[in-house]
Amino acid sequence: MEFRTRVEIETVQSRVDYDSRICMLGSCFAENIGQRLKYYRFRTELNPCGIVYNPMSVANVLKLMLEKYRFTEKDLLYNADKWVSLYHHGCFSAPTKELCLEHINERLGQAADGFEKTDLLLMTFGTAWVYRYKERGMIVANCHRFPAGDFERFCLTPEEIVGVYRLLIRQLREVNPKLRIVFTVSPIRHWKDGAHGNQLSKAVLLLAIDRLVQEFPEVYYFPAYEIVMDELRDYRFYGEDMLHISSLAVEYIWEKFKETWISPAIEPLMKRVDKLNKSLAHRPFSPESDAYRMFQQRLRQEIETLQQMNQNIDFTSVSSSGV
Repeated sequence: MEFRTRVEIETVQSRVDYDSRICMLGSCFAENIGQRLKYYRFRTELNPCGIVYNPMSVANVLKLMLEKYRFTEKDLLYNADKWVSLYHHGCFSAPTKELCLEHINERLGQAADGFEKTDLLLMTFGTAWVYRYKERGMIVANCHRFPAGDFERFCLTPEEIVGVYRLLIRQLREVNPKLRIVFTVSPIRHWKDGAHGNQLSKAVLLLAIDRLVQEFPEVYYFPAYEIVMDELRDYRFYGEDMLHISSLAVEYIWEKFKETWISPAIEPLMKRVDKLNKSLAHRPFSPESDAYRMFQQRLRQEIETLQQMNQNIDFTSVSSSGV
């Protein structure tokens, strides 16, 4: 007997594996799934401009990568003792323009270099409500504590979103014909927009994505929003703020995503990577002991064995840490 409604997810014929390149853009939900992919050592590019919530800001990130754009001082603003970019999350802000530009251009350059070889692009939209910076006439990724009067707030329409992404998808496919695109809507509620405003926003996003899926055969929708709203319809699957979903809910959605988009053939490899990651997280009582040196040597041998099985399993961060 079933005591919940299950969300049926369309089967995907060709799934990603360790030979695939993946790019994740968008809201906190993209960050959650992207971190799972990075944990399992997939070659994953994750939010090179930081977390962004609205479709137009996500589109701006794509344009910056396609153009291989390099930021200069004219692209920055100074506010609250920090240099900021209206295209970026606050994590890129810095006390000097030199530090800000260095961080921005380094991350964007890394993302742009491999973008044309991306196999799967996943974008998560969080809200259709946006802020336009009046002085520059642009929709911003982050308001960076500028006065509220500097911005015009409004809700996008499905037509506006479809119009921008129709052109972008065609451009992306011209550059990379093998690219497949997955859209999701974040299940995280934007309560500052009000209960009704949040629902209107999610409806706009869902309508826009549905039109794009209908129009482009290489575009897909993953129902993360519906999984939380229907299968996990209970506050025990939310965090303490009752808005963000809990780690248990994230893990459940990750399992659904894995079943849909990750090849079952690499499941044994993923289990070995998981076991190795847990060993790498181990903190010894005696780092200088012979026993710990032998432990590290075994870890290095296991990494080498895994990379012999598939050279694209990404242990770059481990190598740089000196293990």
